[in-house]
Amino acid sequence: MSDFIVQPSFAGSGTIPGPASRRPQADAGAAAASAGETKQNLLELDRAGLERFFVETLDEKRYRAHQVMKWIHHRHVTAFDEMTDLGKGLRAKLEAHAEVRVPQIQFEKPSTDGTHKWLLAMDGKNAIETVFIPDKGRGTLCVSSQVGCALNCQFCSTATQGFNRNLSTAEIIGQVWVAARHLGNVPHRVRKLTNVVMMGMGEPLMNFDNVVRAMSVMRDDLGYGLANKRVTLSTAGMVPMIDRLGEVSDVSLAVSLHAADDALRSELVPLNRKYPVAELMAACQRYVLRKRGSSITFEYTMMKGVNDRPEHARQLARLMRGFDNAVQMKDAAKVNLIPFNPFPGTRFERSPETDIRVFQKLLQDARVLTTVRRTRGDDIDAACGQLKGQVVDRTRRQAEFRKRLATRGGEADAAA
Repeated sequence: MSDFIVQPSFAGSGTIPGPASRRPQADAGAAAASAGETKQNLLELDRAGLERFFVETLDEKRYRAHQVMKWIHHRHVTAFDEMTDLGKGLRAKLEAHAEVRVPQIQFEKPSTDGTHKWLLAMDGKNAIETVFIPDKGRGTLCVSSQVGCALNCQFCSTATQGFNRNLSTAEIIGQVWVAARHLGNVPHRVRKLTNVVMMGMGEPLMNFDNVVRAMSVMRDDLGYGLANKRVTLSTAGMVPMIDRLGEVSDVSLAVSLHAADDALRSELVPLNRKYPVAELMAACQRYVLRKRGSSITFEYTMMKGVNDRPEHARQLARLMRGFDNAVQMKDAAKVNLIPFNPFPGTRFERSPETDIRVFQKLLQDARVLTTVRRTRGDDIDAACGQLKGQVVDRTRRQAEFRKRLATRGGEADAAA
């Protein structure tokens, strides 16, 4: 399908690159240096992967991996010589074979409403955005999974930048590390970071292995200690990967729906041409049936004159009621209405507040649980759909978007 590019993700949870031979402790550093060995970034590994690294590469006990995991994710320490409950010999091994390399902050910007955005350097000219959204009793971090996005959803600012590559596990969990350190978050004690949503730049299910591994660290007591239901993955509808996610992970699922019929959804979300609404809803049903008692949030961006009419609400209500009936559970489908957040060059406009409330009431009258997302961080372009890092585009979409903008500008000048 020409609308997106699938990049291969790293196979196997906690896969350890590089040699795994055991070396005498005394000459470990010299051997590594002479061999030009690439050091293992420990942010790349979940608990199982870190245990294997300690046993197979460092010839150490598994529990030592647990100590180091706490130092990294609980205390935000990256220098091995500051990990004071480790012996000097182990610290020397770690210096020789490992590192803790976190994303570098290019700049950060707070919003007037308390939202905080970071632009994090990835490699070369690439950078991604991460956003923390504080609210009463909770703090949510919006995390990116790709540099840009391989999908081409028409109403999303990230899509205009095209796509470069998948993020590694270290680059994904590194965003959580940066935010947790900034907030002074301490798992199980100072809980300023209470929720993570994989709703930043990119389609998470197109980077499956790395995202799943990173979410494992988010939920691990030795990591960030988040409950399963407090980690949410949002997808545009990668049907086979939804099924695979249901088999290997236990996180909350959100689906970017935006239209209840195939014609309109295919226009807004081109992925729908490959996985139409009926197939997507069937995959969502299977996900809920595997995890009895869970629900799915269906995200619906409200765009003026596009998908915000009463007939659209009635179509959506029928689809949601059908979902509840299929899984035999009340409120298995939840709708989150998102006022469209504008960005330069877009042809879409935000639905008026009165139209959004009429739409919500029609859904609620049809017994569909419906909320309206409060726009946060729009003054720093950190609201939903506005994230836009720095992407060395491999898809030519960025150049095409700029060309369209230039054409519109010329037409406007001629009209004036």
